[in-house]
Amino acid sequence: MKIGFDAKRLYNNFTGLGNYSRTLVSNLHQYFPKNQYYLYTPKIKKDLTTEPFLNNPDYHTRCHNGLFKSAWRSSFIKKDLKKDKIDIYHGLSHELPFHIDQTGIRSIVTIHDIIFRTFPDMYTAIDRSIYNYKFRYACQHADKIIAISECTKRDIIKYFGTPPEKIQVIYQAIQPTFQVLQTPEAVEKTIQKFHLPEEYLLYVGAINSRKNLLHIVKALPLLPRQMQIPLVIVGNGHQYKEEVLKYATKANLSKQLILIHNLHDTKELQAFYQKAKIFIYPSYYEGFGLPVTEALLSKVPVITSNRSSLPEAGGPASCYIDPDSPEEIAHAIETILSDENRQREMIEQGYLFAKQQFEAKSLTQQIHQLYQEIYRRYE
Repeated sequence: MKIGFDAKRLYNNFTGLGNYSRTLVSNLHQYFPKNQYYLYTPKIKKDLTTEPFLNNPDYHTRCHNGLFKSAWRSSFIKKDLKKDKIDIYHGLSHELPFHIDQTGIRSIVTIHDIIFRTFPDMYTAIDRSIYNYKFRYACQHADKIIAISECTKRDIIKYFGTPPEKIQVIYQAIQPTFQVLQTPEAVEKTIQKFHLPEEYLLYVGAINSRKNLLHIVKALPLLPRQMQIPLVIVGNGHQYKEEVLKYATKANLSKQLILIHNLHDTKELQAFYQKAKIFIYPSYYEGFGLPVTEALLSKVPVITSNRSSLPEAGGPASCYIDPDSPEEIAHAIETILSDENRQREMIEQGYLFAKQQFEAKSLTQQIHQLYQEIYRRYE
């Protein structure tokens, strides 16, 4: 098969959607090398992350060098897809070219979340309107929809009225880095580089109201004094971040917070996870909750929310709390830190769950089988 991908995020985004795109495409190439893979993008950022796709002749990259890049991606790209005789086009991040269903090219779209509907205050009215139109159009005109969690599937049905049988849940494969643990020596080298303490709690993610970092900070003074270890925060934000820091200053907690901005090295991030005593992620809503699975694969106990997709990502061994309750977060931290047997059980069972549930080959086979089903349906 000739499979085309919307590769805008693959070549230009270095967080969630970009990681999803790169991991999916590289896994398909690894396990199903007989297919031909075409990557369509309006622009390219060249660095160590994108080099493997640019330098491998097995990937056929098509970059639009003219004007009207947005219009090309959303419509004019169809001409290039037909010229390349693409069999299936996969929109990796919520969108499909308009009228692709009139070209004879089969299409799949991945929907990661519907945050603009579940947390509308985080978006402008114009952005909400644009996203609503694009998401709805993609769901209506795709041959099949991939939802990255059961939670996202429920939201697609709720907000767009999509028939359930049109949606298939296929979880997100984890980046290869997290499939192999680092040695203690390698971890310690990173910890020393960033001057991190011997013991710390960890949060990884954007600093915004949906991710709910403030309630972790509010939980810290509720802990017994001997358990008030530092909180390492890997991420950045704007207005909400200032709100968190203002509260920390007022509550005399600033010295307990260690902020790390712009951490792009995945190996360093993995080391942060592996050294942490507990990973805490009290988000109100996630399409999948990738940091939770990264933490499980890094063998660290996880505390996360009992909402949205997070129980799917965390599995049976994680500790679930009400994200509105700093008291519950503090109680969970105290319970885990004071019980080494529980720590070991959470680590061992969480690691086993993540290894089995998010195994790359199995998830890639599910995607490829979906491609084959759609391809054969129209033969």
